[in-house]
Amino acid sequence: MKFSEMPYTRPNVDQTVERYRQLAEKAKAAASGEELTRLFATHTQLDDAFSTAFRLAQIRHTLDTRDAFYDAENDFFDQAGPRVGNAQLAFYRAVLQSPHKAALAEAYAPILLDKMELAVSGASDAVLELMQQENALASRYQKLKASAQVEFQGKTCTLPELDPYKQSLDRATRKAAFAAEGSFYDENRAELEEIYTAMIENRNAQARALGYPSYVELSYKRMGRLGYGPKEVASFRDQVAKYVTPLAHQAMKAQFARVGIPDAKFYDTTVSFADGNPTPVGTADQLLAKAVQMYSELSPETARFIRFMAESELFDLVSRPGKATGGYCETIPAYGAPFVFSNFNGTSGDVDVLTHEAGHAFQAWVAAGQGMCQELASPSMESCEIHSMSMEFLTAPWHHLFFGGDERATAKYALAHAQEALTFLPYGCMVDEFQHIVYADPGLSAAQRDQVWLQLERKYRPWNDFGDLPFYGRGAGWQRQLHIYEAPFYYIDYCLAQMAALQFFAASLADRDDAWQRYLALVKKAGADTYAGLVRAAGFAVPFEQGAIQPVVQQVADWCAQKDRELA
Repeated sequence: MKFSEMPYTRPNVDQTVERYRQLAEKAKAAASGEELTRLFATHTQLDDAFSTAFRLAQIRHTLDTRDAFYDAENDFFDQAGPRVGNAQLAFYRAVLQSPHKAALAEAYAPILLDKMELAVSGASDAVLELMQQENALASRYQKLKASAQVEFQGKTCTLPELDPYKQSLDRATRKAAFAAEGSFYDENRAELEEIYTAMIENRNAQARALGYPSYVELSYKRMGRLGYGPKEVASFRDQVAKYVTPLAHQAMKAQFARVGIPDAKFYDTTVSFADGNPTPVGTADQLLAKAVQMYSELSPETARFIRFMAESELFDLVSRPGKATGGYCETIPAYGAPFVFSNFNGTSGDVDVLTHEAGHAFQAWVAAGQGMCQELASPSMESCEIHSMSMEFLTAPWHHLFFGGDERATAKYALAHAQEALTFLPYGCMVDEFQHIVYADPGLSAAQRDQVWLQLERKYRPWNDFGDLPFYGRGAGWQRQLHIYEAPFYYIDYCLAQMAALQFFAASLADRDDAWQRYLALVKKAGADTYAGLVRAAGFAVPFEQGAIQPVVQQVADWCAQKDRELA
């Protein structure tokens, strides 16, 4: 079924909540593991039905935030989601209290009970109203960014549409594009600061109500993190600052030299080559056709996957007024259908989408084909991102398709992509440390938060010189990062996943077929293991361990240096 044909009906929340109440009562009285397992299967059907309606409404709202009908449905789910979620948690609690719960671990996977324990520790009816208010704040931020209409060089641009100008070979154009982008945030400075202050207060209030010192501790529960906590993440960040930042700094110096800019500013970091960044060739439909060819040739599994995605029209890739910013992949459970959302803008980022988000979609499609319940269909987010970030590297033999067969452009993309993987690690850690600081010290003023960001810039990205750009120069650049607003503490997951992806990259350089088979095995495991367990199962080092990061990033840095010499 095509996405446009999938019917949407607003679910009856009172009825859904009541059905969960009944399921919880039955779970408490279950006389056997077999009965408890049947009740869990009923929960899965109920969960799939509600989630299907929720995600259809969510996706269609982001496709056009001005659509009055789906805007109202989005508001509805901001309120309904926490109610139904808490009703599900009541059922989880009843299951976990059952003397027969081991039957679920046997029927599904042992980790299922661990995931349920984490889920019940992160929410309750006591914070229902606060969760609803949090959803409304996130929607407010999303709609504010989607409303951006920036006048630039005689055109009216959305924020994603400014990106090509930010990569222009003309330095004045680049600077002007960054300044134009910053002007939108500066013009909306008061509202952006008000929203984030309210979010910090709201989330910390939820944490206190649930018995946690701050939202930091609660966030780890809600992110579903098993086997590690803030201490291990802090150790990871320290390793990145110690080993990755110097290598990234050297890579940026090489980039500036390559481009020929001795006094590089922040607005110069977006240009990787003197003759311009590699840009894909073709329209969105033509690039999607190349992606279909790529995945058709990659493996039998990806061939079936991409045929399903294309025939079901599960891609929406082009930026337009009113469309939410960013990119994502969501799964519509009733149809086993992943949906890929993006904002193409004519840069190499369009290629990233067709590999990154399609990596998420492939894993979701495989899990749906295995009939997995939602709790096990995906691992926690740092492991989900392994699927997407590794796919970016494993599809490298086909990337020439997107650049019209131009060998130099393809080589430039490979170098820029690997280098960005290095420079991203410090940035991702910077986002994470920023959030740890501001939630632990909620009394910081808006100006003090900006100063924290500038201090972290110096720690993690010492190559950045913001010059006279007012928005970035005052330390407000973090407001561009929607995860900080909408998905707190998510961003470090990209870094943890990147470490696995870089190991897949290294493995593919040695034996591409073996690397692909290891990746496919990882995808099929879905959420049946922890992050550390999945990484070890792929035969890789877990980055929390001291000494695990340096050899991996050094290998990537050496590869980048070699490719730089070859392109000179």
